Amino acid sequence: EAGEDQEASEEAAQEKQGETKANQAETARASGTSSGEARNKNNMNMKVPTTFKEMFLFNGAVMGFGESAWMHIILDQFDDIVMNVANTYRLQEECDVCSLVMAKYRGTISLNEFKAVMLASLRSLVPKDWDGNHEVAWGWLWENVERMLKNLMGKLQIQEKAVERLIMSLTEDSANYLRREVF
Repeated sequence: EAGEDQEASEEAAQEKQGETKANQAETARASGTSSGEARNKNNMNMKVPTTFKEMFLFNGAVMGFGESAWMHIILDQFDDIVMNVANTYRLQEECDVCSLVMAKYRGTISLNEFKAVMLASLRSLVPKDWDGNHEVAWGWLWENVERMLKNLMGKLQIQEKAVERLIMSLTEDSANYLRREVF
């Protein structure tokens, strides 16, 4: 008898659970929030990238480069690089700064990957205005930046050791004089 009462109690609980799910589904249908509509509302809440940095990060993730820390280093400097494209000396300085930061990165750096994500991002941001002239101009900019960065890659570690040897060889008076003159 106890076993029959337990089975009856379990069946009643299952029926009640089924009724609850049916009521929830009916309520969702009545309010217009079926699972498909709920998904559409979630998609509408997604933020569409509107800046170059946002679009770059989005495209980088889509293209499989989302975890490339070195791309973030260049991306952080990219605005300064673009703003100084007309001044070759300043452009070189910006590339020098970028290469100094990248010198601390341990891993493989493939600058062509940055170019691919950069161009895809720019195309996405201005699809109506983008044409062959834009492609050539931005390609030219990146080729120059890439050339400047490649010229410095690997050299900074050697230069760092040479500067360290120089500093360590200075007397206290010479080191103080150097500090005053530099700063």
